[in-house]
Amino acid sequence: MSRSSYIFTSESVSEGHPDKVADRISDTVVDAFLSVDPEARVACETLVTTNRIVLAGEVRAGKAGGSKNDNKALTKEIVKGLEPKVRQAIKDIGYEQKGFHWHRAKYACHLHPQSAHIAQGVDATDKKDEGAGDQGIMFGYACDETPALMPATLQYSHDILKKLAEVRHSGECPVLEPDAKSQVTLRYEDGQPVEVLQIVVSTQHKKRIGLHIATPKRIEGVIRPYVEGVFPAGLITKKTKWHVNPTGRFEIGGPDGDAGLTGRKIIVDTYGGAAPHGGGAFSGKDPTKVDRSAAYLCRYLAKNVVASGLAKKCTIQISYAIGVAQPLSFYVDLHNTGEIDPAKLELVLPEMVGGATPRAIREHLQLNRPIYARTAAYGHFGRQPDNEGGFSWERPDLVDELKKLA
Repeated sequence: MSRSSYIFTSESVSEGHPDKVADRISDTVVDAFLSVDPEARVACETLVTTNRIVLAGEVRAGKAGGSKNDNKALTKEIVKGLEPKVRQAIKDIGYEQKGFHWHRAKYACHLHPQSAHIAQGVDATDKKDEGAGDQGIMFGYACDETPALMPATLQYSHDILKKLAEVRHSGECPVLEPDAKSQVTLRYEDGQPVEVLQIVVSTQHKKRIGLHIATPKRIEGVIRPYVEGVFPAGLITKKTKWHVNPTGRFEIGGPDGDAGLTGRKIIVDTYGGAAPHGGGAFSGKDPTKVDRSAAYLCRYLAKNVVASGLAKKCTIQISYAIGVAQPLSFYVDLHNTGEIDPAKLELVLPEMVGGATPRAIREHLQLNRPIYARTAAYGHFGRQPDNEGGFSWERPDLVDELKKLA
């Protein structure tokens, strides 16, 4: 039986964290390809370090079975136009530092054509449907701890950094620099958060706050009102412990302070450790890669289950084999909070989305659009669907249908 009273912690990292800079660049590449060819294939990895940006991976634009020369030319044209888009992404984050500057950093692109042997397993033909882009297991999760149906520890960790980024970009808090991390520890009673026990914020900063040296104590004085504002009234108490820049000065940060790579923040990207993870990263991958699209589907279905009142918590697992369209397994766990037999959901949920094949997922959630750069920081889940189709997997549009099953 699951515990109802416990202490739990999650962390987040800002858009300026080195790994998130790499994720943003990789997803900028995905968007660049999908904006030209919605059926493009992209698997882009990015390395960022002191004034250096390196792209590597496999890409393909143009129709499967189309002219090889035409496809090659289109792919080459898109790759050629990536550099200004990559530099603009870094500029948008706010990096104009001596050790990492959007304009001065050296850029190298080593993207090359996708393997024909992988393509033959994924591409649809007259004899078979589109197959999964890789084998693997993917998970989705939702719970009723927050209005976004996300774990509260992760939601508040994200909200802290989003607020600090907001006041940094607006100029309201000019002492802050892009790199930052947060961590929130909550005490739970009866499965719900009742008290903030610990708050950790490490944020890169300029040398001075006005005429004063920027010490951790002074940084805490600057950011504390913003941080307190993201929590519901009463959660922060006099007993809450604060740890702001606990190592001391944090002036050297970002890719200059620590190299960044695509896909190294998979727990930050998902559920903050509150749910299982299949191990696959999201950023840099087009939606034929089930690491990304099937994880989005599992969140979509889990969120709709909880939003419909069928359970307080829901975890969904799905699995695939490379080149095979039909999922190998589909598992639902309601954590002893359900109003319905999970076995019934295991039969019904896949059929609600066309059998949960890679093609059905892409079409149901409309994933073949340039909507991915916006996902690179502050989590892929718990976000508001936007008018351009971003975060379509957060729509609660199956709720009425699910309520009929109760």
